[in-house]
Amino acid sequence: MRAVIQRVKGAKVSVEEKMVGKIGRGMVILLGIGKDDRKEDTKYLADKVSSLRIFEDEKNRMNLSLLDIKGEALVISQFTLYGDTKRGRRPSFIQAAEPKKAEELYEKFISLLKEYNLKVASGVFGAKMLLEIQNDGPVTLILDSNKN
Repeated sequence: MRAVIQRVKGAKVSVEEKMVGKIGRGMVILLGIGKDDRKEDTKYLADKVSSLRIFEDEKNRMNLSLLDIKGEALVISQFTLYGDTKRGRRPSFIQAAEPKKAEELYEKFISLLKEYNLKVASGVFGAKMLLEIQNDGPVTLILDSNKN
Protein backbone atom coordinates (compact mmCIF):
# COMPACT_ATOMS: atom_id res chain seq x y z
CA MET A 1 0.00 0.00 0.00
CA ARG A 2 1.36 3.37 -0.98
CA ALA A 3 0.46 6.82 0.24
CA VAL A 4 1.53 10.27 -0.82
CA ILE A 5 1.01 12.59 2.14
CA GLN A 6 0.73 16.34 1.71
CA ARG A 7 0.52 18.77 4.60
CA VAL A 8 -2.22 21.25 3.80
CA LYS A 9 -3.92 24.36 5.13
CA GLY A 10 -7.09 23.12 3.42
CA ALA A 11 -8.31 20.94 0.58
CA LYS A 12 -11.47 19.90 -1.20
CA VAL A 13 -12.47 17.28 -3.72
CA SER A 14 -15.24 17.44 -6.30
CA VAL A 15 -16.88 14.88 -8.56
CA GLU A 16 -18.82 16.16 -11.58
CA GLU A 17 -18.55 19.73 -10.24
CA LYS A 18 -20.11 18.75 -6.88
CA MET A 19 -17.95 19.03 -3.76
CA VAL A 20 -17.89 15.66 -1.97
CA GLY A 21 -15.20 16.28 0.66
CA LYS A 22 -13.51 19.24 2.33
CA ILE A 23 -10.99 19.68 5.16
CA GLY A 24 -9.16 22.44 6.96
CA ARG A 25 -5.64 22.13 8.36
CA GLY A 26 -4.27 18.61 8.10
CA MET A 27 -3.21 16.30 5.34
CA VAL A 28 -4.28 15.01 1.99
CA ILE A 29 -3.59 11.30 1.61
CA LEU A 30 -3.41 9.90 -1.91
CA LEU A 31 -3.81 6.16 -1.29
CA GLY A 32 -2.84 3.41 -3.72
CA ILE A 33 -3.67 -0.24 -3.06
CA GLY A 34 -1.43 -2.95 -4.51
CA LYS A 35 -2.54 -6.42 -5.55
CA ASP A 36 -0.62 -8.02 -2.66
CA ASP A 37 -1.85 -5.62 0.04
CA ARG A 38 -3.80 -6.88 3.06
CA LYS A 39 -5.73 -5.45 6.02
CA GLU A 40 -2.46 -5.39 8.01
CA ASP A 41 -1.16 -2.79 5.54
CA THR A 42 -4.12 -0.51 6.29
CA LYS A 43 -3.42 -0.72 10.02
CA TYR A 44 0.29 0.04 9.54
CA LEU A 45 -0.40 3.07 7.34
CA ALA A 46 -3.23 4.46 9.50
CA ASP A 47 -0.97 4.27 12.56
CA LYS A 48 1.93 5.85 10.67
CA VAL A 49 -0.11 8.65 9.10
CA SER A 50 -1.92 9.68 12.28
CA SER A 51 1.31 9.91 14.29
CA LEU A 52 3.65 11.23 11.58
CA ARG A 53 5.27 14.38 12.98
CA ILE A 54 5.10 16.80 10.05
CA PHE A 55 3.41 19.80 11.66
CA GLU A 56 5.40 22.62 13.21
CA ASP A 57 5.58 23.28 16.93
CA GLU A 58 6.12 26.69 18.55
CA LYS A 59 9.82 26.54 17.56
CA ASN A 60 8.94 25.90 13.88
CA ARG A 61 10.20 22.33 14.07
CA MET A 62 8.25 19.50 12.49
CA ASN A 63 7.44 17.91 15.81
CA LEU A 64 3.64 17.55 15.93
CA SER A 65 1.36 14.88 14.48
CA LEU A 66 -2.11 15.03 13.00
CA LEU A 67 -3.38 13.79 16.36
CA ASP A 68 -1.45 16.50 18.24
CA ILE A 69 -2.95 19.34 16.20
CA LYS A 70 -6.39 17.72 15.99
CA GLY A 71 -6.02 17.98 12.23
CA GLU A 72 -8.19 16.67 9.45
CA ALA A 73 -7.54 14.16 6.67
CA LEU A 74 -8.78 13.96 3.10
CA VAL A 75 -8.28 10.47 1.65
CA ILE A 76 -8.30 10.03 -2.13
CA SER A 77 -8.05 6.68 -3.91
CA GLN A 78 -5.13 6.77 -6.33
CA PHE A 79 -4.44 3.53 -8.24
CA THR A 80 -1.92 5.39 -10.41
CA LEU A 81 0.55 5.19 -7.51
CA TYR A 82 1.13 1.65 -8.78
CA GLY A 83 1.87 2.82 -12.32
CA ASP A 84 5.03 1.22 -13.71
CA THR A 85 6.82 3.31 -16.32
CA LYS A 86 9.98 1.21 -16.74
CA ARG A 87 9.08 0.09 -20.27
CA GLY A 88 7.50 2.13 -23.00
CA ARG A 89 5.67 5.40 -22.63
CA ARG A 90 2.34 4.22 -21.22
CA PRO A 91 2.20 3.21 -17.56
CA SER A 92 1.30 -0.35 -16.68
CA PHE A 93 -1.02 -0.83 -13.71
CA ILE A 94 -0.78 -4.61 -13.28
CA GLN A 95 0.56 -4.18 -9.73
CA ALA A 96 -2.55 -2.26 -8.63
CA ALA A 97 -5.25 -4.21 -6.78
CA GLU A 98 -8.47 -5.19 -8.51
CA PRO A 99 -11.20 -2.60 -7.83
CA LYS A 100 -13.27 -4.72 -5.40
CA LYS A 101 -10.28 -5.49 -3.18
CA ALA A 102 -8.91 -1.95 -3.48
CA GLU A 103 -12.21 -0.37 -2.45
CA GLU A 104 -12.51 -2.68 0.56
CA LEU A 105 -9.01 -1.75 1.80
CA TYR A 106 -9.56 1.93 1.00
CA GLU A 107 -12.72 1.96 3.14
CA LYS A 108 -10.91 0.04 5.91
CA PHE A 109 -8.11 2.63 5.94
CA ILE A 110 -10.66 5.46 6.27
CA SER A 111 -12.47 3.69 9.12
CA LEU A 112 -9.17 3.15 10.97
CA LEU A 113 -8.34 6.86 10.73
CA LYS A 114 -11.79 7.69 12.12
CA GLU A 115 -11.06 5.45 15.12
CA TYR A 116 -8.45 8.05 16.12
CA ASN A 117 -11.29 10.59 16.39
CA LEU A 118 -9.96 12.50 13.40
CA LYS A 119 -12.24 14.33 11.01
CA VAL A 120 -11.86 12.34 7.79
CA ALA A 121 -13.28 13.26 4.40
CA SER A 122 -12.84 11.29 1.21
CA GLY A 123 -13.34 11.31 -2.49
CA VAL A 124 -15.47 8.81 -4.40
CA PHE A 125 -13.68 5.53 -5.08
CA GLY A 126 -13.07 5.02 -8.79
CA ALA A 127 -14.49 8.40 -9.83
CA LYS A 128 -12.75 11.08 -11.84
CA MET A 129 -12.12 13.78 -9.25
CA LEU A 130 -10.92 17.36 -9.10
CA LEU A 131 -8.69 17.93 -6.08
CA GLU A 132 -7.89 21.44 -4.84
CA ILE A 133 -5.03 21.58 -2.35
CA GLN A 134 -3.52 24.40 -0.33
CA ASN A 135 -0.16 22.67 0.12
CA ASP A 136 1.54 23.95 3.28
CA GLY A 137 5.31 24.15 3.10
CA PRO A 138 5.18 22.37 0.77
CA VAL A 139 5.59 19.17 2.75
CA THR A 140 5.09 15.97 0.74
CA LEU A 141 6.10 12.47 1.82
CA ILE A 142 5.76 9.01 0.32
CA LEU A 143 4.94 6.02 2.51
CA ASP A 144 4.94 2.37 1.43
CA SER A 145 3.70 -0.37 3.76
CA ASN A 146 5.88 -2.92 1.98
CA LYS A 147 9.04 -1.04 2.95
CA ASN A 148 8.40 -0.93 6.69
